[in-house]
Amino acid sequence: MNATVRRRGLPRVPGGEPWPPGTGAATAATTAPVDAVGSSDAPAAPAAAPMPSATSTRTTDAVLPAATEGLPLRRGLPRTPGGDPWPPAAARRPVEDAVASSVHVGDETTGATALADPAASEVPAVATAAADRPPLRMPRTVVPTASSEQWSDLRAERLGRERTPAPAPSRRVAQALAGGAALAVAAVMVVLFTRWIVSTPAVAAFLIAYPGDYPLPETAPVGLPAWLGWQHFLNAFFLVLIVRSGLQVRHEKRPSAFWSPRRNAKRKISLTLWFHQALDVLWIANGILFVVLLFATGQWMRIVPTSWEVFPNAVSAVLQYASLQWPTENGWVAYNALQQMAYFTIVFVAAPLAIVSGVRMSGVWPRDAERLNRAYPIAWARAVHYPVMLFFVAFTVVHVGLVLATGARRNLNHMYAAQDGDGWLGVIVFAASLAVIAAAWIAARPSVLASVARVFGSVASR
Repeated sequence: MNATVRRRGLPRVPGGEPWPPGTGAATAATTAPVDAVGSSDAPAAPAAAPMPSATSTRTTDAVLPAATEGLPLRRGLPRTPGGDPWPPAAARRPVEDAVASSVHVGDETTGATALADPAASEVPAVATAAADRPPLRMPRTVVPTASSEQWSDLRAERLGRERTPAPAPSRRVAQALAGGAALAVAAVMVVLFTRWIVSTPAVAAFLIAYPGDYPLPETAPVGLPAWLGWQHFLNAFFLVLIVRSGLQVRHEKRPSAFWSPRRNAKRKISLTLWFHQALDVLWIANGILFVVLLFATGQWMRIVPTSWEVFPNAVSAVLQYASLQWPTENGWVAYNALQQMAYFTIVFVAAPLAIVSGVRMSGVWPRDAERLNRAYPIAWARAVHYPVMLFFVAFTVVHVGLVLATGARRNLNHMYAAQDGDGWLGVIVFAASLAVIAAAWIAARPSVLASVARVFGSVASR
């Protein structure tokens, strides 16, 4: 027989001794075969689990009732909402009886089987109660609110928009054709309606009183100088590239390259934004030179209204253009009232708004000036800059269309050849200017821009 020490665990009651009690902790383990004590038909116990002796079974039988008698039953949370604590109060005695009855002094085989197989000592009453109990119901701890449901709807709508497939090219062409047809129908309706209005006696008398232009001051110059033609070309050249680069900056998500000035290597902007701002500087310089020459040569009187008659004459010009009955004019001597107001708005209203809003969004603006930033928020600049760009685009489209529709050769000679006549020189110069603008459009790619940007700073690719 070998003496073994029983392993003791946590106490069964708060403040008690470790379980099982110290009595019987040291027991005698017999090494005799099972068939020498019990029946030869009994199954053999595993070698790793020694058979308890009669002494150990007597000790367990004596200690179990004594150790648990009089102690309160430890009960936990209920198994069902609103139920009694588990286990029930009546479940203690069957457990103790089952454990005590599983250990007999005269039947060591039964005791060994109970110790080797703990599942054999389970109480049928407890097992039946566990099998019959309903499934646990967890209380709902998260309740959807109006804000959460609204967020879910917005998220679903956003995912729907993101996953919406792009329209096919054929569908885009169909949409473009439908839009063009709608615009054509609307234009025809406007022309017909305007011609009906012009045919009325009151409007006809108005057109006679205000033909669409008024006489300029006597000191106003006649004709267009050559510098004005060059200024016109440079303005168109810079404006086309500014609009293109500005739209690229607006829709660019992952720039391919960045530019940093030499004096501040930490400041980085995209190469496209650098190109846009560089064009802005050149456009502003050209505009300043244009305004200086405009007032120095007296050409300002051609685009700045000098009489209140400009307003009724502008209305008359609008009616004549809308009815496709072009107003009689001579741009070499003076512009009509509508042209004068349009050019004045472009030079002295739209251009300053584009400059002021662009400077506010650029790196030139002092970011640490709190009072200045509060007086002129960047949100205001963003709200103005893009609509001003759209106004420039719309003006350019209408301006070029009217130039070509109201005597293309003579108008192009005025703007590009600085002469009055119907020759082809202005057309040739205009075509050459379009070729230069197209070449600059094609050349304005990152590989070309990077080589130019390195002259003024450092360029790093992604």
